[in-house]
Amino acid sequence: MNTSNTVAASKITLSELMLPSHSNFSGKIHGGYLLSLMDQIAFACASKYCGSYCVTASVDTVNFLNPVEIGELVTLKACVNYVGNSSMVVGIRVTSQNIQTGKVKHTNSSYFTMVAKNEKGENVKVPKLILSNLEEVRRFYESINRISAKKEYLEEEITLDFESKEALKNLEKYNVFLKLK
Repeated sequence: MNTSNTVAASKITLSELMLPSHSNFSGKIHGGYLLSLMDQIAFACASKYCGSYCVTASVDTVNFLNPVEIGELVTLKACVNYVGNSSMVVGIRVTSQNIQTGKVKHTNSSYFTMVAKNEKGENVKVPKLILSNLEEVRRFYESINRISAKKEYLEEEITLDFESKEALKNLEKYNVFLKLK
């Protein structure tokens, strides 16, 4: 295993034509199908980077920005943005292209946290990340900020007393009314 690797060494691009079998009841490409493609490219990207089998540990928010139509070419681009000891944050950008008009639209972006494993299923150390330009530095720091925000949120969620009078009263500001029996 390499002790360090570049962002460029992790880059993967995947393109697939969207077929009627990928559609939902409204005739658009099913979001679950796009999520499956995103998970596949995250696995390929992380495994390529570290040279080990990887599993998905978490998925940050996935916003469906624009619908994908049957017959469009979907392209997913992924690269490692951050590494920890055994984990990597893989950034994914999804676009779709109308093949007849050439129009390209951004449909999804997300960040998958992947963890490297050995044959026994134990976590293994991943190579250090070599950043080569300011865009890679920006993505690295944005990953650190997302990780910190997620940790703060989880700590707050654990310590919040949901049964306190203050928490129950705050429900009203969310247009929720409590009716206990």
